Amino acid sequence: MQFLDASDAGFEAKFERIVRDRRESDAGVSRDVAAILNEVRERGDKALVEYTMRFDEHRLGSDAGWSISAEECETAYRDLDGDLRDALDTAARRIRAYHEGQLPQDRDYTDEIGMRLGSRWLPVDAAGLYVPGGRAAYPSSLLMNAIPAKVAGVKRLAVVTPTPGGTVNPLVLAAAHIAGVDEIWRVGGAQAVAALAYGTERIVRVDVITGPGNAWVAEAKRQLFGVVGIDMVAGPSEILVIADGDNDAEIIAADLMSQAEHDPTSQSILITDDTSLARQVQGAVDLQLLDLATGKTARQSWDENGLIVIVKKLDDAIPLADQLAAEHVELAVADPEPLFARLRHAGSVFLGKHTPEAVGDYIAGPNHVLPTGRRARFASGLSVLDFMKRTSFIGTTPEALQAIGPAAVRLAEAEGLPAHALSISKRLS
Repeated sequence: MQFLDASDAGFEAKFERIVRDRRESDAGVSRDVAAILNEVRERGDKALVEYTMRFDEHRLGSDAGWSISAEECETAYRDLDGDLRDALDTAARRIRAYHEGQLPQDRDYTDEIGMRLGSRWLPVDAAGLYVPGGRAAYPSSLLMNAIPAKVAGVKRLAVVTPTPGGTVNPLVLAAAHIAGVDEIWRVGGAQAVAALAYGTERIVRVDVITGPGNAWVAEAKRQLFGVVGIDMVAGPSEILVIADGDNDAEIIAADLMSQAEHDPTSQSILITDDTSLARQVQGAVDLQLLDLATGKTARQSWDENGLIVIVKKLDDAIPLADQLAAEHVELAVADPEPLFARLRHAGSVFLGKHTPEAVGDYIAGPNHVLPTGRRARFASGLSVLDFMKRTSFIGTTPEALQAIGPAAVRLAEAEGLPAHALSISKRLS
């Protein structure tokens, strides 16, 4: 873990190295994924059978073992502990309500020359959702991906999830029941992404693939973008906490560890204007790591990627935060609004000391699938729009074409495209 003071000589260079550090897949992963994608494209189900046995020790037979039925999902939902079932239902309800507010409006109008213009939004026909099942299985991720797709109006939702040794998390099945998933396939990894993109004998291809995964899954989505739409290329989790001195060090430490426990490559950063708080947080992290069931993973993440930065005043934290463009940014201060107003680059922002990032992971409503690796500079979190496309339309009357056609002819001729010009000018005459 690094401890930096913004007033020290050389701070800018050290901080820039941290900003530029890439904790994502290397060239070896890229080569492996390219080979897997090609195998699935060429050999379909046979390749899936081989990879699933190799990586998950699960046998996809000729007649069984491939999918999970809607009845199994409903049973998993009904068998849940009542409090847990209520929690999933509450999360789904809040996620649905938030995303219904994202539905775009069609546009249809006639301008001053009598030309009809507009656009309409339509859902994609089919979406594929990747749900992790290896290091961790997250029902919350299924809800966050499937519910926006359903709100968008997608008719077919196909989930792929690895089932190591044939086992599957019943919470994931329960979440699939709540969200109304249409298909669940027992395949994972880059090969599952390839199956969704290209299609196989059993799995019909989709138009968009979303959902988190490991480095191989992320790389597969990157390589397949263009064959299908994707939500984003997600990297390791990140959290940035900007905190004043009036904070409980144990709470801030827990917030930092909430992302460190995801993966050894996750990154947790604290920026504060209070050196005493910084030292207390550092000590609290060490104590919490002793008791966390995920302590080994979180310890490696904290030791290798953790960072505490001391600034003279909290206003100085905002330029640093914009450089990081972190996935999650907590503003753990008495009045977060002035800092929030200045902050430009973040996947999601958590306002005030009573808003832990973890509440956004599960139940607040906004999507927890967010840009990482500084991509919040130009990208947004998953939304209903990721499952929709916009089609523009134009309707021209003879009078409207007379009004603007000559200008279009001149532009076409200037670009050296006479057929363009002719298609317009023939109508004008």
